[in-house]
Amino acid sequence: MIEQPELTIIMPVYNVEGYIGRALDHLANQNDTNFKLLIVNDGSTDNTRKIAESYRNQFRYFRIINKVNGGLSDARNVGLENVDTPYFTFHDGDDWVDPDYTAFFVRAFHAHPDAAMVSCGFWLDYESRPGSISATKKQLQGMKNKFRTYQLITNPLGSLFCNRIFATPVKGYTWNKGYKISVVRRYHLRFVRNLTFMEDQIFNVQYVALTTGFYCANQPLYHYWQRKDSMVHNFNLKMIPDDFKANYMVARVVVRSLVHEHKKINSNKQNLVEASEREQR
Repeated sequence: MIEQPELTIIMPVYNVEGYIGRALDHLANQNDTNFKLLIVNDGSTDNTRKIAESYRNQFRYFRIINKVNGGLSDARNVGLENVDTPYFTFHDGDDWVDPDYTAFFVRAFHAHPDAAMVSCGFWLDYESRPGSISATKKQLQGMKNKFRTYQLITNPLGSLFCNRIFATPVKGYTWNKGYKISVVRRYHLRFVRNLTFMEDQIFNVQYVALTTGFYCANQPLYHYWQRKDSMVHNFNLKMIPDDFKANYMVARVVVRSLVHEHKKINSNKQNLVEASEREQR
């Protein structure tokens, strides 16, 4: 008897007919196939929907939600509303994953029950060069405190500058993170709409601010395809105000969260001092 899946993969897609087959081939080849695949088709006008439908019989739990185009954040939010497993992650339609990807998240949550978020490393893959390149050679594994977590997932320069300057196996992406749906439901978390980029980083810092416990490992399992026509690799003027707006939102959440943590730590210390004084009387 197959146990109920614990993980949902949310895959927002828009006009990725040239890539989605590769993505689904790798997901169908997972070591742990007991997961739910939720594809949110954000109004694609090419053959994306048709190709996705052709893979229906290759997955135990497969669902496509077709909606009017509303952008990546809107598609992700629709996915969040339809998750019915304890854990979830995201997957872009033009990327692909290694065979142990789905097993990693379930295994990490089981091994670290105090973690509200878990993260694996990732590969960088380029159209112009063969092979996969690990995002960083830095070794990183284990539970991290809130301050260190913010260091690992935030990038103050957003997408306006070379991301490899601030290379970590974590960063602010959603596709190498595992989340608990209970946190999203409790705090009504959603992705910010109408931003060119960094909406994932904003979601992550908001999530971290409301939780405790973050586990990460630098083992790369996700392949981040560096498309030349990708929005984040093509500068446009809208990026400048969006970059300032997004970084302001990130900074505000992080500062408030760390101030709260500092007060909580000081309060705990004071309580310990008072308890010690009472015992000495």
